[in-house]
Amino acid sequence: MSRRGWVLFALMSVLWGIPYLLIKVAVEDGVSVPMVVFARTALGALLLLPLAVRAGGLAALRGHWRWLLAFAAVEILGPWALLSDAERTLSSGMTGLLIAAVPIVAVVLGRASGDAERLGPARLAGLLLGLVGVGVLAAPHLDGGSAWAIGEVALVVVGYAVGPLIMTRKLREVPSLPMTTACLGVAALIYAVPAAVTRPAELPDGRVLVALAVLGVVCTAVAFVVFFELIREVGAIRAPVFTYVNPAVAVAAGVLLLGEPLDGTILAAFALILGGSVLATARPPAAAGATPAPETAFAAGEVAEETTGDAAGAAEPERLSP
Repeated sequence: MSRRGWVLFALMSVLWGIPYLLIKVAVEDGVSVPMVVFARTALGALLLLPLAVRAGGLAALRGHWRWLLAFAAVEILGPWALLSDAERTLSSGMTGLLIAAVPIVAVVLGRASGDAERLGPARLAGLLLGLVGVGVLAAPHLDGGSAWAIGEVALVVVGYAVGPLIMTRKLREVPSLPMTTACLGVAALIYAVPAAVTRPAELPDGRVLVALAVLGVVCTAVAFVVFFELIREVGAIRAPVFTYVNPAVAVAAGVLLLGEPLDGTILAAFALILGGSVLATARPPAAAGATPAPETAFAAGEVAEETTGDAAGAAEPERLSP
């Protein structure tokens, strides 16, 4: 990978590793869940819209609105609200680690819905390792409010795993940038009224305003621009590997900036979940030339103008963002 590719890779690892921290800062200060989601989606959509219009891809959305709405529901509308609510109880690092189970669930759902790729011993071992890691992390918190919050994150994991199935089977020909902009715009419109009704009586302090601004501008709008550049630089197959680094960034940010705990249980769960994800999503050598199965949760999309060479014909789904 080129030096530029490594720089973009590092940027994405951070840009989609710190949203858990920013969400935690906002909800701990009393900002409502609808306001958090609205601020992020509205800022992201406003900044991406000019780029989508200039790219001329909005026309490609015609005739796809039903599936775009379904995709937005399982990738943004539900997950971003559930994550924000869960982080009222869970630490940002723990939330990030639980979300790292998405690739494991995606493999299971892919097999259940017709993925013909065989699950060999290594991938089966990865599924088991990942599930054990989730159990190690979640078991001490399965009571009261913590159990509810873990259930919310579990729903997010399922949503993020279902999204690629919708994208690869129903939205594969839709360009990524217009699709992203449309999904963010729809979410902003839906959350506008709840956000207005639950807006804070007083303006939040500067720390919270900065967190919301960074969440919408940097972790959403800028992150997608960087992500598409990463796809152009290294291809759609290699680009999503940064998702394995995100949980480490989430944990480190929580520990260093919020004073969240880092103990043996968290480290063990991290190793099990991440190791399981890598094994579960590994492609067997015989399938090296085949189109990859969905792994995480949003779409890089099969977009000719955004990928070149082999990547243009083998785009791989990617999670929209935490």
